[in-house]
Amino acid sequence: MKAPSGQNHGTFRTMDHTLATIPTFTLYGEQGAQHPAAFGHIETIAERSSLHAWEISAHRHRHSMQVLIINEGCVVAVLDGHRVDLAGPCHIVVPAGTVHGFRFSLETRGWVLTLGQEFASRAGRDDPLARVISRGAHGTLDPASARRISAFAEELLMLGPEWNPAGPFHALAEALLRSLPRDGGSAGDAADRRLAIFRHLVETHLTEHRPVSFYAASIGTTERTLSRLVQRRLGCTPLEAINRRLALEARRLLRHTNATISQVAEELGFADASYFSRFYLRTTGNRPSAERD
Repeated sequence: MKAPSGQNHGTFRTMDHTLATIPTFTLYGEQGAQHPAAFGHIETIAERSSLHAWEISAHRHRHSMQVLIINEGCVVAVLDGHRVDLAGPCHIVVPAGTVHGFRFSLETRGWVLTLGQEFASRAGRDDPLARVISRGAHGTLDPASARRISAFAEELLMLGPEWNPAGPFHALAEALLRSLPRDGGSAGDAADRRLAIFRHLVETHLTEHRPVSFYAASIGTTERTLSRLVQRRLGCTPLEAINRRLALEARRLLRHTNATISQVAEELGFADASYFSRFYLRTTGNRPSAERD
């Protein structure tokens, strides 16, 4: 099956630097809507995508994740600048904050499931579900898995939006995610509760440039223990993890908006553009201006 036709399969024309800020939604195209942390929603891919010529332009969801299940059709996805081409049956899990867009083939059949930030609390200690929620996933589905996951999606669609985190909507959504293929990582690779808290704190205080001691104290551990944990799980120091996340946010703004380098620096809490440029070069190996090419 061929990928959806379009102008440039490396990216989408609607992903060019034409926006002052990265569009942020809970549900694509719905401005100003307020939803609780326990928000849950499901719809068919066709319901929203067909209104936009089967192309969803670059955007993100700050406080919710999305799961796409495709039974029939093809999708070209761009996830933080990385292109993924898939044909159904397949799945894509988009973590909160990821800049993403999709181009579907005509009449693609499947579902889009959106889950608010409270859903992550369903993942316990040493739980593979935490890896999927925090890192995302994508791939094909074997026929048996596709049938089982489709059954969950259909049942969710019949329930409609259900905001009670203890209710059937979230229980079914959890069953759907747990039915997705594993990526081969062990449960202990990403699911330690302290690491999840650390990542959450980094997201919350990203532009405040807090020291590692702040994160250790907030978690209730020592800097040395936090350093060992992060090194073992992520292969870097806590400061490197914070800086990488800050650099990722900078790259999103540089690539997907027309903000100047000074504006990006200010948005991310840097004192001046020159200090930000040195930080970006040191962290990524590229100058900020290179992201404009």
